[in-house]
Amino acid sequence: MGRGKIEIKRIENTTNRQVTFCKRRNGLLKKAYELSILCDAEIALIVFSSRGRLYEYSNNNIRNTIERYKKACSDSTGSTSITEINAQYYQQESAKLRQQIQMLQNSNRHLMGDSLSNLTVKELKQLENKLERGMTRIRSKKEEMLIAEIEYLQKKEIELENENVYLRTKISELERLHQANMVSVPEMNAIQALASRNFFSQNIIEGGGATFPQQNKKILHLG
Repeated sequence: MGRGKIEIKRIENTTNRQVTFCKRRNGLLKKAYELSILCDAEIALIVFSSRGRLYEYSNNNIRNTIERYKKACSDSTGSTSITEINAQYYQQESAKLRQQIQMLQNSNRHLMGDSLSNLTVKELKQLENKLERGMTRIRSKKEEMLIAEIEYLQKKEIELENENVYLRTKISELERLHQANMVSVPEMNAIQALASRNFFSQNIIEGGGATFPQQNKKILHLG
C-alpha cells in the first residue's frame, strides 16, 4: 500500500519535528541543486532551523543573488521591474536571432554568387574554398550513385543472360522433341513467342542509362 496523506500542520513532537526537518531540508537542497543544473537557473536558498541554525545553497555568489533580488523587487523609481527585465531579455534574444538569420541569408546569397561586392579578398578566398569543398562532396556522392546504378544494371544483365541461356536450352530440347513428333506445332509457336518477349538485348541496357561491353552477346533466332 502507498503512503498515507500527511496533514500539513506543525509537528508537536520535538524529535519527530527535528527528523522531518532534516529529511525535508536535504530534499529541498537537492531539488534546488537539480533545478540549477537542469534549467541553468540562478538559485539562492536560505533556511534557518527552529534552533537558529543556518543552511544555504547557491550556484552563484549568494550576496550577488540577493542584490539582484533586491534590485528586481525595488520600486520603479529605483530600478526596473521584473516585467521590464524580462522584456529586455527577450528583446536581446530576439535581436540575436535576427542577426543569426541575417548572417545565414547573407551566406546563402554569397554561395549563389550574389552580393559579393562588399567582401574582402580574404572573405572571397574563404568562400571559394567552401564552394570547392562542397563541389568535391557533390562529385563524390554523384560517383557513388553512378557506380551503384551501373552495378545494378550489370547484375540485371547477368540475370537476363542466364535466363536467355535457360530459354535457349529449353527451346533446343523442345525442337528435338518436336522433330520426334512429341510436341505439337501450336505449343512450339507459343514457347517461341514467350522466348522472344523475354529475350535480352543490348538496347535494354542502353535504355537504362549505362553502356556495357559488347563481347559475348549472341542474338537468339527463333523459327
